[in-house]
Amino acid sequence: MVEFPVMHADLRRTRVAERGMRAVASSRTDLWTQLHRQALEGAAREPFLRRSLDETVLSHETPAQIVSAILARRFASGRADAALQALVFEVLSGDHDLLRSLESDLIAVTTRDPACRSSLHALLHLKGFHALQAHRVAHSLWRQGRHDLAHWLSGQGSAALGVDIHPAVPIGKGVVLDHATGVVIGESALVEDDVSILHGVTLGATGKARGDRHPKVRRGATLGAGAVILGNIEVGAMSTAGAGSVVVKAVPPYCTVAGVPAKVVRTRHPDGTGRVA
Repeated sequence: MVEFPVMHADLRRTRVAERGMRAVASSRTDLWTQLHRQALEGAAREPFLRRSLDETVLSHETPAQIVSAILARRFASGRADAALQALVFEVLSGDHDLLRSLESDLIAVTTRDPACRSSLHALLHLKGFHALQAHRVAHSLWRQGRHDLAHWLSGQGSAALGVDIHPAVPIGKGVVLDHATGVVIGESALVEDDVSILHGVTLGATGKARGDRHPKVRRGATLGAGAVILGNIEVGAMSTAGAGSVVVKAVPPYCTVAGVPAKVVRTRHPDGTGRVA
């Protein structure tokens, strides 16, 4: 008889998990439904853009088709590149985690970038979003052992968008590359969920080590424009590296560092209170 409460508890947990999964699936469906509606409204409002919106969004049925069409055109300066589009579609269709990460990125940039007017605006026009998704495709190829193709795609992204991320780098969900021009991320770096990286940021090595030699950026951190983080060090969760900082020592969680070399100038508690260092 003692098993029944456990069984009931397991059943409750299962039902809660199922409701959560349905809610997530519904929000993702809502995202793409909203994008389609925005594209229809944009085509009606600006007839000049109707053909472009049809080729990238309105004529496609699945998110993978939409994203592959957009990235292929971005890399080819607006022209359709059928081979590249097919490659991106192949990777997106076979890697469901990649598409989920992309959706989280899209929501993140729409909510955290005040210059982003809509999710469609981010999907069509924001170079940082495109660079991040191109990297996700290259990283998926890398994990499959297709290293030559991953390097080729990474190089194409660098040439087209001015963002250089080694295809081996794992990047979490809900990440924003704001503007992104000049971002450089080395091979053994790590970027966790909900990180914001502005233009000109370098996650590099010191030149004195091999192997695991690049920074690890923890959840929710922000790296200001032009920040340079060097070596196998951590930027702690929810911390900020100020614009133009040169960071060569580990940054504790919930801190702000600034300067050359960077020093802690502010500390915060998880509840949001803080003090100047």
